[in-house]
Amino acid sequence: MALGPRLDIRQSQSLVMTPQLQQAIKLLALSNLEIEAFVAGELEKNPLLETGRDDGPPAPDGIDRAVEAPVLAAESGASDDLIAQGMGEADSPLDVDHGAETFIDDGPGERMASAMGAGGSMDPIGGGYAEDAPDFDSFAAPDASLQEHLMDQARAALSGMDLLIASQLIGQIDEAGYLEANLLTTAHGLGVPLHDVERVLGVIHGFDPTGVGARSLSECLALQAKEADRHDPCMARLLANLDLLAKGALPQLRRICGVDEEDMADMIAELRGYDPKPGLRFSGASAAPVTPDLFIRPTSDGWAIEINSATLPRVLVNRSYYVELASGPQDKNSKAWLADCLASANWLVKALDQRQKTIIKVASEILRQQEEFFRKGVAHLKPLTLKAVADAIGMHESTVSRVTSNKYLSCPRGLYELKYFFSSGVSAASGDGAVSAEAVKSHIKALISAEDPQAILSDDTLVDLLRAKGMDIARRTVAKYREAMGIGSSVQRRRQKALKGKAA
Repeated sequence: MALGPRLDIRQSQSLVMTPQLQQAIKLLALSNLEIEAFVAGELEKNPLLETGRDDGPPAPDGIDRAVEAPVLAAESGASDDLIAQGMGEADSPLDVDHGAETFIDDGPGERMASAMGAGGSMDPIGGGYAEDAPDFDSFAAPDASLQEHLMDQARAALSGMDLLIASQLIGQIDEAGYLEANLLTTAHGLGVPLHDVERVLGVIHGFDPTGVGARSLSECLALQAKEADRHDPCMARLLANLDLLAKGALPQLRRICGVDEEDMADMIAELRGYDPKPGLRFSGASAAPVTPDLFIRPTSDGWAIEINSATLPRVLVNRSYYVELASGPQDKNSKAWLADCLASANWLVKALDQRQKTIIKVASEILRQQEEFFRKGVAHLKPLTLKAVADAIGMHESTVSRVTSNKYLSCPRGLYELKYFFSSGVSAASGDGAVSAEAVKSHIKALISAEDPQAILSDDTLVDLLRAKGMDIARRTVAKYREAMGIGSSVQRRRQKALKGKAA
């Protein structure tokens, strides 16, 4: 049979990831603060985009009401009521018709009210933002790092070659305050005698904070004991046998140190007052505050969900500027560029609108399924999966995953990441239903916190107590949850409480 070329016609369907669709998917995974930074970049690139201003009076509680939040009833049909109110019109960003013009002017993205002024500063009286209010945080000088703090002291105490040696040693002190350098290697590298390096290190040991520059935990605590004038031979022997102290071998330690029970308890109490990581107080990295993306509050009719629009700029398309530019003289490239700017601006407004609707839709379903948690606490948290929420609201599981990433929810019970409400389940002892893993952890923590120091609960005992509460759980699962919460075994807890009792 001869081989030859031929033409065939085939018909197939495929999802094309256009740049606009990729942008919509990207926006879903961003938090409100990240959205603000993204929009700021778009404002610089696109002259047709501008931020709107809300000239109305601020809300009494400082929360922008421009994005109207749906009110969820406590009944099981709360999500249906939400969709009936118009907040569920849009489906998954992967399936929505972005070419439609149905949500250009009437969606939350277009109605998003912003109290952001030109200066971006907060009005301390009205709770909103004022253009002329000073940003006092910008005047604050950054905290000095540990190395800078030590070098300031070294310049005041040393000079010449000693200062050079000190700078080499200080540069190899980690953030906890421990020296990671090898003294012999440092001496060879600088071409100086080893005793000079040791002498300079002794000077650094006298710097603030006390204990900095130590090469081990024993040396760090010994420096602090010397500063407190408590470094006697007994304390020195105790510091040389910290491994025995960690094991709780108090009788052996008393024999080594030559002290009685009262003196040993006093020495242990002294050690507890020392800082094992003195350098961390100068750590330059400060934890960034978490800003909630959603607010959930109880109302007389059920619950209200609100987007935190205070962190979202109101994005508008300046159509009058577009008409002005389009009516002027321009060549073919200018017309194409202006058309691209208009399309990009319209798309950004639509994508932000769709993002708000999708977040509200997912959050309302989480609230409906975890309503017992919001009413009664973590012990009533139910097992929940992304697929369960996706099936309930008719979206893809990946869309729900993006919506719940890097987003936080503020409610009367505190601030929670949206991912917190998704956890595996543990079967109930009755065989009917399941209990969330977070609820089981909460019960384990409560039982261990209330245990008698004279009757420490073993993992087997915890299993029995949990089964009495209706949770069918294995011993290895209890041990896994206990270790995940940073709680030691029954033997470790018994030693810790014995040490605390003797030190008290």
